[in-house]
Amino acid sequence: MAYDCEKHCKKKRIKLLTLIGAVVGILIFLLLLCILIIWAVLRPTKPTFLLQDVTVYAFNASVPSFLTSNFLLTISSRNPNRRIGIYYEDLHVSAIYRNQQITLHTLIPRFYQGHKEVSVWSPFVSGTAVPVAPFISTALNQDRDVGALPLLVKIEGRVRWKVGNFISGRYQFHVNCPVVIKFDGCPPSGDGSIVQYNVKYQVVQRCHVSI
Repeated sequence: MAYDCEKHCKKKRIKLLTLIGAVVGILIFLLLLCILIIWAVLRPTKPTFLLQDVTVYAFNASVPSFLTSNFLLTISSRNPNRRIGIYYEDLHVSAIYRNQQITLHTLIPRFYQGHKEVSVWSPFVSGTAVPVAPFISTALNQDRDVGALPLLVKIEGRVRWKVGNFISGRYQFHVNCPVVIKFDGCPPSGDGSIVQYNVKYQVVQRCHVSI
């Protein structure tokens, strides 16, 4: 009798565990199915960024190992989604030269971008007497001779997605805009400058976005 009872209880436990496993499996399947349906309906797509032009007000190394630069950038962003809005928060822009940050972070006020909406910013980024590696002076001379100035414009911040009344959590996002400003080579000047000042260079460079 004791053996039969233990055997019967064991079968019941197996059936119960099987039932629990089946229920959990069905719930997971339904959750994944809901996610798939939502994705198929919304088709979420990352925003696109375009660096349109760069106005150079200063770019020189009058003091060895110290670089001064001032740029006015024109950047446009587009939300390609039809049903998803985007909140941009804690945005800041900076410029990189030869893998070294040469400007301070310029903050952009938070804003909301609606469906299929395009936004245009004109941030001013600058850095005065920023210490740089010694090889930068050599790179400046090479760029002067070639007539091309390679820069990387970086945009970093956080985004939130809005679907109807639902607003998601915050996601870090990074935008890299590599650009080469082409100009006529000029002889070395007394202040170490290599490009003409107060000149707007049309670049129209598509940026890489990661979230």
